[in-house]
Amino acid sequence: MTKIIFMGTPDFSVPVMQKVLAEGYNIIAVVTQPDRPVGRKRIMTPPPVKVEAEKHGIPVYQPEKIRNPEELQPILDLEPDLIITAAFGQILPKKLLEAPTFGCINVHASLLPELRGGAPIHYAIIQGKKKTGITIMYMAEKLDAGDILTQVEVEIDHNDTVGSLHDKLSEAGSNLLSETLPRILNKELKSIPQDDALATFAANIKREQERINWNKSAKEIYNHIRGMNPWPVAYTTFDGSVIKIWESKQLDKSSGANPGTIIEVDNEGLTVATGDNGAIKIIALQPSGKKRMDAGQYLRGAGAHIQPGHCLGESK
Repeated sequence: MTKIIFMGTPDFSVPVMQKVLAEGYNIIAVVTQPDRPVGRKRIMTPPPVKVEAEKHGIPVYQPEKIRNPEELQPILDLEPDLIITAAFGQILPKKLLEAPTFGCINVHASLLPELRGGAPIHYAIIQGKKKTGITIMYMAEKLDAGDILTQVEVEIDHNDTVGSLHDKLSEAGSNLLSETLPRILNKELKSIPQDDALATFAANIKREQERINWNKSAKEIYNHIRGMNPWPVAYTTFDGSVIKIWESKQLDKSSGANPGTIIEVDNEGLTVATGDNGAIKIIALQPSGKKRMDAGQYLRGAGAHIQPGHCLGESK
């Protein structure tokens, strides 16, 4: 039976691994990131893939840096026939890429060569794309640059968030891998090199990218907010305090006010002017130190002092 090592870390990877197991493939080990401290109390938390692997009694390896020889060697000693990765989070060294008989394949959440990198789902929404997809490819030492085996498109709805699109893509990745694996093992597939000239990139989101720039258009800000939901969550500031913005509506109206100016407050939320003389309505937010709530609820309580004419954020 083909000996498979599965490498993945976050929730996205779990349904992919579950599908491989459900179809009877032999996963001899799982490689994932080390446990990390999570939340305000910094509780050491295992990656979702580790939790799932332990349910099935599969040995788990958690290298801090898989390129370190002492952490790599135990994985090489397993002599896998195939390595499957899905959002593992580290670039594999050449020695590991060349070890399996059937190579190393990756389930990536974009239509490569578009959106190479660690945050393709976020950028697909932030950039206002109408579709994205899944690519299964051979891995290379260069980031997400390996030859393509199979792809499938996934439509992006106007109301999709990172959370909803994540779930669509995880399911699509599981199904595409199910179709692709037998063809790899039977040597029925011919891979296609990527065109590097068409490559775009989706680097991991940095803190400064989370902040809303009210000088942008209403459409761009709307996409930015849903492209940060439910993690890491877009934010703005008011009166020196951070307010996370979870959900908004793009409005078909002219604001006639400076970007970031609150132009209307009602029971549903607050309407804010944008840089294209448009407006969005904030309908779910999270004040500093509080839980997520409806914007209307906030405005009827602690946020009652917020009035039309006040400004959010800082112009950049």
